[in-house]
Amino acid sequence: MMLSPLTIWAAIAAFTVFGLGLAWRATRENTGTAEDYYLGGRSFGGLVAGLSYAATTYSAFMLVVLTGLTYRGGIGALGFELIYFAGLGLLVIFAPRFWLAAKRWGFISPAEMLGARYGSVWVARAAALVGLIFLMPYCTTQMAGIGLLLSGVTGGEISLFQAVATGALLAAIWTLFAGLRSVAWTDAVQAVVMVVSAALAIGFAVAAIGGWGEFARVSMETQSERLSVPGPGLWSLNTFVALSLPWFFFAISNPQVSQRLFILRDMASMKRMIFWVLGFGLIFTLIAVVWGFAALQLAPGLENTATATPALLISGAIPAPVSVLLILGILAAAVSTLDSIALTLAAMVARDLMTDAQPKAQILTGRIVVIFVILFASLFALQKVQIVDQLAALSAAGLMVTVPAIIGAFFWRRATAAGALASILGGAALAVWMAMIQGVSVFNPVLALSVGGACLVLFVLVSLLTKPKAKALDFAAELRADLDKHGAW
Repeated sequence: MMLSPLTIWAAIAAFTVFGLGLAWRATRENTGTAEDYYLGGRSFGGLVAGLSYAATTYSAFMLVVLTGLTYRGGIGALGFELIYFAGLGLLVIFAPRFWLAAKRWGFISPAEMLGARYGSVWVARAAALVGLIFLMPYCTTQMAGIGLLLSGVTGGEISLFQAVATGALLAAIWTLFAGLRSVAWTDAVQAVVMVVSAALAIGFAVAAIGGWGEFARVSMETQSERLSVPGPGLWSLNTFVALSLPWFFFAISNPQVSQRLFILRDMASMKRMIFWVLGFGLIFTLIAVVWGFAALQLAPGLENTATATPALLISGAIPAPVSVLLILGILAAAVSTLDSIALTLAAMVARDLMTDAQPKAQILTGRIVVIFVILFASLFALQKVQIVDQLAALSAAGLMVTVPAIIGAFFWRRATAAGALASILGGAALAVWMAMIQGVSVFNPVLALSVGGACLVLFVLVSLLTKPKAKALDFAAELRADLDKHGAW
């Protein structure tokens, strides 16, 4: 049973009005500085920051791509996502260091932090450029997810163009209004909508099957292959390594989430933020995987597994109001990730590619970049909607090139600007050459292992052959006292 487009548009309109109210309220808090626009004045507590982080990282990927991967390959999807979840443990080590460094030296973007550590504006520019290149596919994933969802649940009555345009408009408005403060406040509300709507929907889906006992029994009888490792073809060891390795480092390699570590007001807020992120992540991961197995029973035989969620929503098992609420949740998830990425890219362009610009020019430049990023992602999503899982994975593999430089920034004093630059640019060039020219699939571990290995070797060898710049900061020494004071590892 298809959902009424009028009902969906009405729900989106109501949600939009509510979001606009939050965004307008956020504008009244703005002071007009670049720090305020991009970081909300570094004044956020743990709850809002945690929900914003969760909404940004647990995006439309979960109930569109991860559910589709579960539908296609089974329980391996849970293992893949738990590898990412384990990678969030890196926050325990790096979050205090990111926050202390940003607070002491006034960093606004992660690329700016790397540039200062290595004493080179070119390191900052390289990190910003890599973010701009490889985050575009992930933006496209969000837009494609919106398109697949809204067009799927209405049988095409809401066209792909209309769906993508809706997501683009919401992301642009909430970002342009008041920057990070607007984005974070709407993120927090969207995170609640995401998890509540998903929990309700999975409850109704399981009830339609006959309850949790029947759901488990039928799954074991009819999907035994998908409940075993490696499953029916998708989750070979090679595929698992190829997808999991880059995602393990997501918490530090993706600037849109690592920048969230700059917005907290104190260390206590950071600890609460990590707690909320981990709790939200575990719950949402389990929901997404169970949702995929429920779709196998209630909407079997799908050729395009990315449509598993729309197919389940129109299967008749989910009441229309709950379906509409979940649609809002997935829409919110996609918009949350999209506007966060756009804002982070805006900050890196304004701060790192345009050095010495005045605050007003930085904000204006950022707003132009936001519009460009959203338009590009929208146009690309309209053309490449069938390969959303590969686009997301390519993004993770590409952003992995910054990992050696980030780790070295805090733990290897001998690391040099030349080493960081060679690692970032060399790794990025290799990733583009292998994926785009040689056609190496993101499901092939050769891509992630080659890029990661090349980055590490370049970083170490070039650093050993060159000397640190005189103006480079020594994070390890200068942050030690503060780390000890706060009991950080």
